[in-house]
Amino acid sequence: MMPIGDDNTGRTLTPYVNYLLIALNIFVFVYYQRFGTNIDFLLSYAAVPGELLTGADIVGTNGLGPSPAPVYTTIFTSMFMHGSIAHIFGNMLYLAIFGDNIENALGHFRYLVFYLLCGVLASLAHVLMSAVLGDGLLVPSLGASGAISGVLGAYLVLFPRNRIRIWVLLFTFRVPAIITLGIWIVMQIVSQVNMIGGREQSGVAYAAHIGGFLAGMLLVRLFIKKQEVSRGF
Repeated sequence: MMPIGDDNTGRTLTPYVNYLLIALNIFVFVYYQRFGTNIDFLLSYAAVPGELLTGADIVGTNGLGPSPAPVYTTIFTSMFMHGSIAHIFGNMLYLAIFGDNIENALGHFRYLVFYLLCGVLASLAHVLMSAVLGDGLLVPSLGASGAISGVLGAYLVLFPRNRIRIWVLLFTFRVPAIITLGIWIVMQIVSQVNMIGGREQSGVAYAAHIGGFLAGMLLVRLFIKKQEVSRGF
């Protein structure tokens, strides 16, 4: 099941910030990451839970390279990095579909702050889960998924009845956002539980997805424009 579009009839703002975020992610992936082949860049600028917990740069272990100082800046640099073409394509597709509606509801500047804040909280959720489980502390994490998860959480709160066009095999359907995004977050939770139980191994930071989604749901009301009439629950 893959979303391919949504209802934009209520949008009044041109989503300049959303376009900028998509362009910046693509630029970093193409120019700095060289389509994912620049491993040295990844090992230096991705977020490493062990570094974020201690505040100390770790070099050499697991091939990790020198990080920018302070190491906490990798929370932001990792937010604009991706591991593969499929990774960035999926993330940018979700951002393009759902981000414009949230920018329209929040306004340009507040949307940017909201997006970055959700990304930070998502990264911290991943770090916390790594610390609790004692697993993956030296494994670099990267991607816009956490911040985009915040956008999805906000979308669920503000536009639960919006129809999302989804593609399943050779067919397309229009499904309410509450169902589409509800299924998505349940899948993230189930996958995280399976990882905790040792039944599933994955390179996906599900805790970041869950943390970002919850952050988006909880914070969006604080960022929404006062004149905006919400179509929420």
